[in-house]
Amino acid sequence: MPNPSYWLASTSDLSFPPVTQPPDVDVAVLGGGIAGITTAYLLKQSGHTVALIEADRLAGGVTGHTTAKLTSQHAQIYGQLESSFGLDVARAYGESQALAIDWIERESAALGVHVDFERRDSYAYAEAPETADRLRHEARVAADAARPSRFVSETDLPFPVSGAVVFSDQAQFHPRRWLLALAERVHGDGSYVLTGVRATGLNEGDPCVVETTAGSIRAAHVVVATHHPIFDRGGFFARLEPRTDLVVALAIGADDGPGGMYISVEDRHSIRTVPMSDGARLLLVGGEGHRVGAHTSVAERYRSLEHWAAERFGARDVAYRWMAHDLSTADMLPFIGRYHPATRRVWVATGFGHWGMSNGTLAGLLLRDLITGEENPLAGLYDPTRATVLQSARRFLQTNGYVTARFLGDRVGALTSGGTDGVEPGTGRVVRSGRRAIAAYRDADGRLTQVSARCTHLGCLVTFNDGEHTWDCSCHGSRFALDGSVLEGPAVRPLRPLP
Repeated sequence: MPNPSYWLASTSDLSFPPVTQPPDVDVAVLGGGIAGITTAYLLKQSGHTVALIEADRLAGGVTGHTTAKLTSQHAQIYGQLESSFGLDVARAYGESQALAIDWIERESAALGVHVDFERRDSYAYAEAPETADRLRHEARVAADAARPSRFVSETDLPFPVSGAVVFSDQAQFHPRRWLLALAERVHGDGSYVLTGVRATGLNEGDPCVVETTAGSIRAAHVVVATHHPIFDRGGFFARLEPRTDLVVALAIGADDGPGGMYISVEDRHSIRTVPMSDGARLLLVGGEGHRVGAHTSVAERYRSLEHWAAERFGARDVAYRWMAHDLSTADMLPFIGRYHPATRRVWVATGFGHWGMSNGTLAGLLLRDLITGEENPLAGLYDPTRATVLQSARRFLQTNGYVTARFLGDRVGALTSGGTDGVEPGTGRVVRSGRRAIAAYRDADGRLTQVSARCTHLGCLVTFNDGEHTWDCSCHGSRFALDGSVLEGPAVRPLRPLP
């Protein structure tokens, strides 16, 4: 099973009264991460009845495995947006991110919820001298886009940099503590929260009907906030690229570690600290990014990241480690709005890139307005049906070319990979038995677990993740436990068990 994060280890799950006959609601929200919980909370506050449906643990999936930065500085996005769409789009993007961050600060204070919210400067840095000019350009564009941006030559990192773009007065927080507080306020007064309940079907109509493992739920509107959209009727699987980064959390002293939040624009190492209840802090270091399910040793990547943290910060006491997952759009703007062009009742939020904390919160604010009929000037910017094909065609073709190559190449590999005798204890691999591709795992006691290696989404073959002990599909990012149960979509059905 995946490694637990600090956010999960430091919070307890909520329990809600069971619902034997789910009543009709105004809005059914599928997915209990930051986008789903925020949307459900805001709609409840707007006077709607809501059903919040989560297949596993609230804020326990992608949201529970983040680095939890709240910043409008998203690496070098302003220069990229200005080049592709113009300065007005870059400005609107930045203002919308700041709006989401400020809302969390105000709302958590109003509710009296302690979420370790800390204002910090945010830095995008480089070490190579040739990269500094790019950062100077990013700082200028971001400032033109009304962001609190400037270029600096020095930081409080314990190693030299060639330059950095700094955004002042950004933030970091404890995401799960925040979201559990919101979820508690969703339940009651005609609204309810279902955990451990999986949505299995969606019939669009008036009302819509969501089929779940706890029964059918009728709702006037449905929000799909499941990270990768399930029941994919908008072709999102071909429009999103699944990426993963590793995170290690290392114990440090109260006065150790950098004061700001950092991301490298060269190798995307992410750095921040976390306050602990005993006054000490954790140093969170992220990196080793790669495509989900790529043929790589995740265990070796964890070791490489730990070595980097020790070399740069002298921190060697690893308290936690986990995997962060992200879905990116070709034009770098999230999809928030109508699920597909023909619907007026089903809504989606996905494609937050590496910045789900601000984008997921923004999704809740925007979807609330769309569902309640309020005008929102950001609707067009994030519309999932927007026409950005020309601007993003190259990345779209690269992504789907990779999927095609994996779909065909993995089958050739599976047909030549031998049988289960070569599966060593504590390891897994895809092997063949006749014409079948089998995902085989042998535990430390020698017991063999076998499931179909064919992903239940679109049939690509999974690969073994030796750092998390999961089966991952690189085509569209689905992940499965060793027994085949679904950990992450777009797949909704488990891998078939085999004798």
